[in-house]
Amino acid sequence: MKKFNFRKVLDGLTASSPVGSSGGGSGSGAGGGSVHPGGTAGAAGTPREEIQETLTSDYFQICKTVRHGFPYLPTALAFDPVQKILAIGTRTGAIRILGRPGVDCYCQHESGAAVLQLQFLINEGALVSACADDALHLWNLRQKRPAVLHSLKFNRERITYCHLPFQSKWLYVGTERGNTHIVNIESFILSGYVIMWNKAIELSTKTHPGPVVHLSDSPRDEGKLLIGYENGTIVFWDLRSKRADLRAYYDEAIHSVAWHHEGKQFMCSHSDGSLTLWNLKSPNRPFQTTIPHGKVQRDGKKPESCKPILKVEYKTCKNSEPFVIFSGGLSYDKPCRRPSLTIMHGKAITVLEMDHPIVDFLTLCETPYPNEFQEPYAVVVLLEKDLIVVDLTQSNFPIFENPYPIDIHESPVTCTEYFADCPPDLIPVLYSVGAKHKKQGYSNKEWPISGGAWNLGAQTYPEIIITGHADGSVKFWDASAITLQMLYKLKTSKVFEKQKVGEGKATAEIVEEDPFAIQMMYWCPESRIFCVAGVSAYVIVYKFSKHEVNTEIASLEVRLQCEVEDIITPEPETNPPFPDASSQLPSLKSLSGSTNTVACEGTMKDSIPCLSVKARPVRMPPGYQADLVIQLVWVDGEPPQQITSLAVNSAYGLVAFGNCNGLAVVDFMQKTVLLSMGTLDLYGSSDPYQRQPRSPRKSRQFAAGLTELSDSPVSLELERCKSPTSENRENSFSRSRSSSVSSIDRDSKEAITALYFMESFARKNDSAVSSCLWVGTGLGMVIILSLNLPASDDLRQSEPVVVSPSGTVLTLKGAVLTFACLDCMGTLTHRPYEVWRDPHSADDGDKTRKRKLVMHSPSSSQDMGDHQFAVICSEKQAKVFSLPSQTCLYVHNITETSFLLRADVVTLCNSVCLACFCANGHIMTLSLPSLRPLLDINYLPVTDMRIARTFCFTNEGQALYLSSPTEIQRLTYSQEMCDNLQDMLGDLFTPVETPEAQNRGFLKGLFGGSGQAFDREELFGEATAGKASRSLAQHIPGSGGIEGVRGAAGGVIGDLTRARIALDERGQKLGELDERTASMMASAEAFSKHAHEVMLKYKDKKWYQF
Repeated sequence: MKKFNFRKVLDGLTASSPVGSSGGGSGSGAGGGSVHPGGTAGAAGTPREEIQETLTSDYFQICKTVRHGFPYLPTALAFDPVQKILAIGTRTGAIRILGRPGVDCYCQHESGAAVLQLQFLINEGALVSACADDALHLWNLRQKRPAVLHSLKFNRERITYCHLPFQSKWLYVGTERGNTHIVNIESFILSGYVIMWNKAIELSTKTHPGPVVHLSDSPRDEGKLLIGYENGTIVFWDLRSKRADLRAYYDEAIHSVAWHHEGKQFMCSHSDGSLTLWNLKSPNRPFQTTIPHGKVQRDGKKPESCKPILKVEYKTCKNSEPFVIFSGGLSYDKPCRRPSLTIMHGKAITVLEMDHPIVDFLTLCETPYPNEFQEPYAVVVLLEKDLIVVDLTQSNFPIFENPYPIDIHESPVTCTEYFADCPPDLIPVLYSVGAKHKKQGYSNKEWPISGGAWNLGAQTYPEIIITGHADGSVKFWDASAITLQMLYKLKTSKVFEKQKVGEGKATAEIVEEDPFAIQMMYWCPESRIFCVAGVSAYVIVYKFSKHEVNTEIASLEVRLQCEVEDIITPEPETNPPFPDASSQLPSLKSLSGSTNTVACEGTMKDSIPCLSVKARPVRMPPGYQADLVIQLVWVDGEPPQQITSLAVNSAYGLVAFGNCNGLAVVDFMQKTVLLSMGTLDLYGSSDPYQRQPRSPRKSRQFAAGLTELSDSPVSLELERCKSPTSENRENSFSRSRSSSVSSIDRDSKEAITALYFMESFARKNDSAVSSCLWVGTGLGMVIILSLNLPASDDLRQSEPVVVSPSGTVLTLKGAVLTFACLDCMGTLTHRPYEVWRDPHSADDGDKTRKRKLVMHSPSSSQDMGDHQFAVICSEKQAKVFSLPSQTCLYVHNITETSFLLRADVVTLCNSVCLACFCANGHIMTLSLPSLRPLLDINYLPVTDMRIARTFCFTNEGQALYLSSPTEIQRLTYSQEMCDNLQDMLGDLFTPVETPEAQNRGFLKGLFGGSGQAFDREELFGEATAGKASRSLAQHIPGSGGIEGVRGAAGGVIGDLTRARIALDERGQKLGELDERTASMMASAEAFSKHAHEVMLKYKDKKWYQF
C-alpha cells in the first residue's frame, strides 16, 4: 500500500510541477509542485484523472482595451470642426481623442514629455502634437489605434507655439529664441525658410522681443503672417518679400492674439487684464483698449490693472454682435473669486465661474474657413479636473450635459470592483433608479463633439464596475462593450449624523479626514445585497428596493479586541471558546441610546463607535436602502482597527468581517451579533502557534489612509517585508513557547484577510456538504467554521444561528487572499444566494412569504458529488485541497521574492482559472484544479498604492485598475478579446466632405484682398528656400506606417491610408536619393574643379618638363 501511495505522490508532483518555470519572472525558485506534508495523497489521483482541463496558454494574451475618465493633468486642447472630434493633451505625454459617446481613444508619447500644443489637420485624419522635449509628432488617426507617422526633434531651439493654416501642408513653428521655422507636414522636413527674430523687429530695437507666443496667417491674405512676441511686439510679416509690413508695440506682455474674420483688425490679450484692438491701417497704437473687469477710476485715469487675460477669441456673427470670449482678467481685489470664463456679446458681459482652474478653451464655429463669418455655437472649456461645453446659442449660456464618464474622480476613488457577465436585468434596473437623480438646467441641444463612428461589436454580455470613494459615495457604472456610463450613485454617509465642527475628535485617532471613505465593497448581483466597509470601522448592509421607504436605521455595536481579561483559557475540551448562539444578546439599538448609555471612566473611551447613526426615521429613495449598520467600538481607550475582510451571504442571512484583532459574524435578518472574538480564539485547541494571548499595544493601522492614492511611489516590497515571513512561520511549528519571544509577540496580532461563505465539507469524515464560513488569516492559516442554520425557512427569523469551530485548520505561506470551490467535475460552484425580492413590495403585505434560495450553481449537477475541490490562494502560493479528505492535491509557489496583491478565481471560455497580480508587476494565470502556469507577463510596475488598491480581475478575461487619480484603465488577458478588439473600438476618422467656401463675390474678390494666389510650395520648397541646417532638427520616422495599414485595413480608407503611407515612404526614399545625388554632384563638381586647376597648371609645359 505504501508503494501505491508513493507513486501517487510522484504523480501529483509531476502533474503540478510546471515545465521550465514556476511563476516565471515572479522570483519563484521552488519548482511549484509539492504535496502538503500533513495530508495523504491516497485519494488524490482519482478526481484529478476525471477532470479534463480545457484552458491552455493559447487562450491568454494581455493588452490594454480602453481608458475611461478625465485625462490626468491636462495641458492642451484641439478640435476638428469638420470631423467634430476633440483632442486633449496631458502633462504625462498622453493624448485623449473624444468623439460621439463610445469614441474614446488614448495614445501615449513614448518620451512621456508634456504636450504643449495640439493641431488637427482639419478633415485629414491626422494630428500634430508639440511636446515639451521640443519634438513635433504627426499622428495618423485613420486607424483605430493612432500611431506616430513622423517625428521632428529640435536640437537647438525650444518650441513655444505652432500654427497650421486650414488646408495647408506647411506648419509654422515659433521658438523661445523668437525665430519662426516652417515644417512640411507630409515629409516632416524643415524648410530652409526661416523668419529670424532680428529680421522681424526693427534694427533700432535694443532688446530681444522674447519667445513667440502667437502665429497666424491673415484671413485676408495667406501670404501675410502675424507674429506675436511675449514682450508686446507684434510683427505683420510678408512671406513673399521676406520683410515686415508693419510692426506694433504695446507696453504689456502679450498672451494671445485673435483675428476679425475680415482680416483688417485683430485683438490682443495682455498681462494687465487688458484687451487691445488694432487696425492694420494705423498700427502705431491700438484704436481700442479695454480692461473688462477693471474698476473705472473717478478722476478719469486708466482703470486699475487686473489679472492676466491668458487667452482671447474674437468670433463674428452675421446677424448679431461679435463674441469676445476670454479666460482670466479678474480684478485683484477679490482674491477668493473662482476661475472664470467671460463672454462679451455686444454690451452684455457674462462671467461663468468654474470649479477648477482653466487650462484652455476653444470656440466651436460653423465654418472651418477663417475668412468667413464664424457663427460660434459653443465653447469647450478644459479645466484642470473637468471638461465643460457652454451653449452660445441661448442667452443664458447653459452647459451641455456631458456624455463622457469624466466625473469618476468627483471624490477620490478608494476601491473598485468589476463584474462581467452579471444578470442582464441589473443594468436597466439600476439605471431606472439612478435616472431619477438627474440634474435639470442643461442645454437642450445635441452634444456638439459628435465625430467618429462606433458600433456595439460582438461582445454582448453585461458588465458593471463599482467604484467606492473618499466621501462615502459608491457609483455603479455600466461598462458593457468597452464603454462606461454611470447608472446609479449611492451616498453611504447619509446613514450617519453630520459631524459638527470640533466634534471630529472621536475619529481623529483612526482617520484624520474623510471618515466615510469606502474601504471594501461586497456585492451579490443575484440577490442584489450590497455591503460596504468604511474606514471608520463600520459595515453597512444594503438591500435593493424599487419603492421609497421612511424608516429607522437598525444598528449594532461590536466589541472586537483581543484582551487578556476577556479570553478564557481553561482546557479547550471542557470549555469551547465559541459561545452558544442563544447566549448572545441581540444588542439591537436604534442608536439614540447607544452613545448615551456608554460608561466612560474619566477620559478613557470605551464602547463608543466612531460615528453616530441617525436616530430619527430616514427617507430612503428607491435603490439601495440601508438595512443594518454595524460599528466596531473603542476598547479601553483604543480606537477600533480598520476592517480588512468582508463577506455577505444572502441565503444564510449573514455578514462576516474581520480586522487585525479578530472576526465578527452578524445575522442581518435577526439583527444580532453571532460571534465576536479574537483571531487566536478561533483556533480553539487547533492553534499551531501555541501563543499566549496578550493585551494589545496600540498598533499601526492595517491600511494606510485610503485617500492617499497619489502618484508618490510607495515601496510595497518594503511595506510587506514587515509582515511575518513564511520562513518564520514554518519554523515556528517546531519551536517551544519560549524559543523566540519576539516572533510570538509579533504573531499574536493575526489579521483576518479573507472570508468566504460556501456549502462545503467542514470536517474530514463529513459525508455531505453543510454551510461553512472559511476564514483566512494574515499568517496563512485557514480556519473552517460550521454554520448551523434553522432547518426550515419559517424558523429562520426566530431560531438562532449557531457558529461553531469545525476543528479544521489548513496552512499556506503568506496572507490568504481568496477562496473558491469547484465541484467534482472541476466546475466553479456558485455561492448560495437568495433570489432577489423587493423588501417593500406593495402587492405583498405579509412578511412571512417564503424566501427562494439557490444553494448551488445551476450549471453543476443536482448532486454535488462525494467530493469537491477547495482553491485557496495566498500572497505567496496557491493550493488545491480535495474535500472532505483535506488532501492537498496541488500546490504552486507563485513567488518567493515578491507577493500577490490580488487573486481571483474567474471563468473564461466556459472554464475556470486563477488570475493573479503580483507586486513586481507580473500578471499570471494558473489552470484549475492542477495549478499549471498558463500566462506570466511582466506587465505593470506597481509604482504607487493606487494601482495596488484598485486592481481587480473579473470573468471573461477582463481586469481594471486606476491608472491615475482620474482614470480607469481596462485591460484583457483573453486572446479572443485581443483578437476582436479592433472591431470593438470606435473609428476616429469618418469620410466627410469639407464644406465649400462661401462665394465671396466679384467686388470683394477684387478689392478685399490680395489679387495674386499664394503658393506656399514655391516659397517654402527646397528649390526656392533651400535646405534647413541639419543640426537644427532631426527627422525620426514613426512606427505608425505598417500599423496604420493594419489598423485601416478595410474599405476605401484602408486603400487611401496605404497609398498615403506608400507615398510618404516613397517621398522619404526619394528625399534620401536626392540627398545622395546632391552629394555625388558636389563631389563630382569638386573633382572637375580640381582637375581643371591641374590642367591649367601644366597646360604649357612639355611632356619632358613634368
